[in-house]
Amino acid sequence: MTQQDRQRIAAGLADRLSYAEIARRLDRPTSTISREVARNGSPGGYRPQQAHQATVQRARRGTPTPPRAARPPGGTMEEEIIEMAVRSGMPRMTARVHVDLLLSEDGRRTAAELTRRLKVSPASVSVAVNSLVQHGYVRRERDPQRRRDIYVVDDDAWYHSVVISSRQVLEAAQAAMAAAETFGLDAPVGQRLAKVGAFLERVSLDQMESADRWRALLA
Repeated sequence: MTQQDRQRIAAGLADRLSYAEIARRLDRPTSTISREVARNGSPGGYRPQQAHQATVQRARRGTPTPPRAARPPGGTMEEEIIEMAVRSGMPRMTARVHVDLLLSEDGRRTAAELTRRLKVSPASVSVAVNSLVQHGYVRRERDPQRRRDIYVVDDDAWYHSVVISSRQVLEAAQAAMAAAETFGLDAPVGQRLAKVGAFLERVSLDQMESADRWRALLA
């Protein structure tokens, strides 16, 4: 758990959120949140900075970190890709599922395989893959013989994810323009919203045009 995660836990406790709601926002099991708070304070006395320092000290007293050469091949690269995805705003569990699919031999896994490989609950995998499907990073196929879903990352998924993201930006642009008209284009607020809407519209359309133009590179 990162220091940022602990700060978000503290903020959730301050807002009187339940452990379950905090866990949902962090894409973590509820038991992880309850153990973290119990180990490093209490709902009313949890301090993220002290909790992080205490965890680091406990780790130093524990088993030494294996040398880099002893790690499984590709492990470091996988961790770096996950961290990049998390920094871009993707929940950690969603990033772990996405990277595991990306690095699989044929880009295909069942929910059971993801659960077993990542050592997480089926519910966590379900939330992650649903988000990936929704944003176009992954597509869902049905295995008619075994009546199970198979999650697939193929080359065209990158195109679809860009298009979906661009459409969402375009929707935001249209909402800004509609709000500008409501406030009045002569009013300062209306003028500001109109500029934002025009900017977002142009960016989203350019992005979709670029995706269409370069889609052949994925073929």
